[in-house]
Formats: sequence, C-alpha cells, structure tokens
Amino acid sequence: MSTDGIDILIRGAKIVDGTGNPWFYGDVAMTGERIQEIAPPGHISPARAREIVNAEGLVVSPGFIDILSHSHVPLMRDPRDLSKITQGVTLEVMGEGWSPAPVGGQITDSFVDLSPQERELVREWIEPAKGWTRFRHWLEAMVERGVSPNVGSFLGGGTLREYVMGLRMGDPTQNELERMRRVMAEAMEDGAFGVSYALIYPPDTYTSTEELIEVAKVAGLYGGIYVTHLRSEGEQLLEAIEEAITIGREANVPVEIYHLKASGSHNWQKMQLAIESIQRAREAGIDVTADMYPYPGSGTGLSSVLPPWLAEGGSMYQRLSDPAVRERVRAEVLAPSGEWEALAHGIGPEGVMPIGFERPENQQYVGKRLSEIAEMRGQHWIDAVIDLLISEQQRIFTIYFSMDEANVALGLRQPWVKISTDAGGVDPTWARPHGPTHPRAYGTYPRVLAKYVREERHLTLEEAIRKMSGSVAARLGLRDRGLLLPGYYADVVLFDPQTIADRATFENAHQLSTGVRDVWVNGTRVIRDSQHTGATPGHFVRGSGAK
Repeated sequence: MSTDGIDILIRGAKIVDGTGNPWFYGDVAMTGERIQEIAPPGHISPARAREIVNAEGLVVSPGFIDILSHSHVPLMRDPRDLSKITQGVTLEVMGEGWSPAPVGGQITDSFVDLSPQERELVREWIEPAKGWTRFRHWLEAMVERGVSPNVGSFLGGGTLREYVMGLRMGDPTQNELERMRRVMAEAMEDGAFGVSYALIYPPDTYTSTEELIEVAKVAGLYGGIYVTHLRSEGEQLLEAIEEAITIGREANVPVEIYHLKASGSHNWQKMQLAIESIQRAREAGIDVTADMYPYPGSGTGLSSVLPPWLAEGGSMYQRLSDPAVRERVRAEVLAPSGEWEALAHGIGPEGVMPIGFERPENQQYVGKRLSEIAEMRGQHWIDAVIDLLISEQQRIFTIYFSMDEANVALGLRQPWVKISTDAGGVDPTWARPHGPTHPRAYGTYPRVLAKYVREERHLTLEEAIRKMSGSVAARLGLRDRGLLLPGYYADVVLFDPQTIADRATFENAHQLSTGVRDVWVNGTRVIRDSQHTGATPGHFVRGSGAK
C-alpha cells in the first residue's frame, strides 16, 4: 500500500468508526482496496489525493454488514443489490437454513420454497457448472460474474441435511451423520462462517438437538458459529432459547439467534424473559448473542401456518389435495400441539397478510388480510390457505403482524443485539411488478438511524453504527472489515444524519431509502450522489476456517 499517493480523500466528516467510541472530526484516505490513513481535519495534504470528497455535515462510517441476508437468488438476477447498497450495506452474509451449494447438477428438494421463476434462475446458474458440489462454488461464481457488495455465507443446515438425507423425517444413520460432519468440515474449509438452521422450516425442523450439536461441533472446531432461527418464537420461545444455549454449551461453539422476537400478543411479555435468559447465559460464560430487524411485522411463507410434516419428501402441494390430509391439517392448525410453530396462532387470520402471489387470478388478494381473502372466497381461512397454496405451487410470501413495537425497541437496546434485514436486495423497477415485499428489504438500516437514533433516541449514533458494522464483523471473526481503521478494507459509507430515512412501508414497500450519499466497496465507489455507479467490486469474504 502506497504511503504517498491517495486515491480518495474524504475531508471534514464526522467519523463514527464502528467501535462504539464517540464520534470525532477527521479525514479518511483510501488507496486501492484499503483505508490508508485517518487523521484530524487538514492533516492530510489534499495535493496527495487523486479525488477529494467534501464531507462537511456528513457522517462517514464503516459499511454495514447484514448477517441475515436473503440475497442468494436476487444477486443471481441483478448484481447491483440496489435496495441494500443504497442503505449502506457492503457485505451480504447469507445462508439462513439453506444455501445454493452444495448440490448436484440439478435443482433438488432443497429448493422447494423457491418460486418457479426463482428455480429456473438458479438452474441457469447451476447447470453450466455441472453442479455446485462444494460450498464455495456458488460464491465464487457470484464474484467471477461481478457483484457490487461483498458476499459470504453460512452453510445452510437444511441444505446440508437434504444433501445427505433428502426431506426424510427422523434421525440420520451413523453413516449419514458422519457424512454431514464431513460436508460441514469441507464447507468451513471453503470459507463458511459456520452453520445456520431455520428450525421452523422443513427439513431443518426434523433435526434433533443431538444432531444439531454434532454438526455445530464441527463448525466450532474451525472457529465458526452456530446460527439459529429458533424452533419457536412464540409459545415455546423460552424453551427454544434454552435449546440454543444447550447447543452452544455442548458443542462449545458461539451461538447467534436470528431475528430475536416474541411473536403473538399473548407472548409479548416473554420478550423481557427471553432477554434475561440470554443475559444469564452470557454471565455463565456461554457466548450467545442475537440480531433483529426494526419492524413489528415478520415475513415468511403462508405455508408456515401449516404443520411441517406436510413437506416430508417434497410433496406438500400434492398431499394438500387429499381430503383426509386437509381434515388432519385443519385439526392441527386450530388446536396446535406446541411441537411446531403455528404462525397464525395468537394473531389470527386478521394478522396475516399474503403478498407473494404470482398467478394472475390471485392478484386480487395481494395486500389483503387472510380474513378478508377468506371472506372474498366464501371459505374458512384454513381452506383458503390450502387452496391458494395448491393454486400457486409455491409458499406465497406473507407478512405476519405479530410483534410489539415496544419489544422491538427493547431488543435493539441490548448491547449484544446486532441489526440485520432478513431480506434480499432488489431493484424496484424489476421487483415491483412481482408484487409487494417486506419493507426491511429497502429500509432496515436507515430506519434504525432515523427512528431509533434521531427521533426516539433509543440508541446513540455510535452504538447503532457499532451494531451494524464492528459488532457484526467481530461475530463473524473478520479482522480487517467492519471498522474504519488504517489497513482495513475500504468498505465505507457517507450519509447525512439529518436526512437519512426509510421510505418503504408495508403498504408500499418498493421505495429506496434516502440519505446515503456515497458508498465504497473495497475502495471502489458503488454509490455516488445516491446513484448506483454500476461497479461490481465485491469479494467472497471467507470465515476463519478457510484454507
């Protein structure tokens, strides 16, 4: 790295460096892919710089790291990652429950939740490569094609299980478990950050605690972490947290809890208890942390209101056409046993808003509550769910209004909670025609900085930035990203703290955020004056076990 010439000199900014330390005024110099120097204002000669960026009145911070991204498929379509880059996201970390690799040379049951269009897009990527047989193959393919943000991933636990067992319920044989451990080790050596399970979705939900421990042990041996969408975020929230803590203790591995929440109004009081449970574990020496998105509504498939045994073997939609199966499903949904996460329980059909319809005849239902849809169709809401799933042959993305705003703020204030989106990066011009989405895809990070920092003052600016950058990098074991320090990669965001804001709403999600002026990824400007430059400088960022 040169000590003389400077490619970019950002002058006069308020520097928030990602550590949580107080802001200070200064200048930031970038050369090549790295930050070269950070100095008090005026201490770096502008004559040394090829380009000077006047940043008076603005904040310069590390790029934001989304530890819970679903940009796997969107990045195959559009490498610009527009809705995320314009928020300041410079590293997309994927893998909640599933990852596009390892797979064979064809689309398999592990892609059951993808829409027909998404499946075809993934097929176009996989088939020329004759299969992504190693975890690293899909991320290498992303970077080879060109991608605006940096990319990395966990090994999806569901992908791992399906790779070895298909969508079969039950415990693996000893040989199957050994194969899981071997594939897990290969993924860690390929650069996975660890393993991630989404325990309310098949086939992850079929996984026993003992199996999770055995796989997590391998991730831990390579310095990775175990990440979990808890087995329950409602009725059994506290028990699910205890399971995660047990896995961390028995596998000797750090634990990250995805999108911490207490779902359903009758469970809202459990949020404080959940926080206390995690805090007790930390005081006992168990390394468990969490992340959250700043919205009171969650988003997942409409299929998640139904029991997970339906998906065994990949034949859910065919089974739903069987009258006997429908009656069994109706009984289990109306009186859930507590052994699976019945997402409509506790919020009712009026709290469920399906939005991901693809067939023309179902567009009339977009954005309406399930209770309204059932009335329009003259059906009980369970029958409406079943018939719509059969009609669509895909999970139907749905908003569940199940959380309490006060609990969101309470969770965000915890020092061990980070910020994540639980969303993919999209462009309104091509995403809008496919229907609504969750506003978190467009507004997560600006919403935190506007609502929870500037307006309601639940967080300081420095603490919010730490939760978006340095804290996430530390969790992932990254030693050269996530902070503004000399020698670190130049993933840098320049924003106006007075105007940064989210515009996306549940009613009108496809609106880019405002206030982020410039973004650099590995020293290359990807956003200039709030407009995408078309640059694709992203790297494959690997975990600590990579060889």
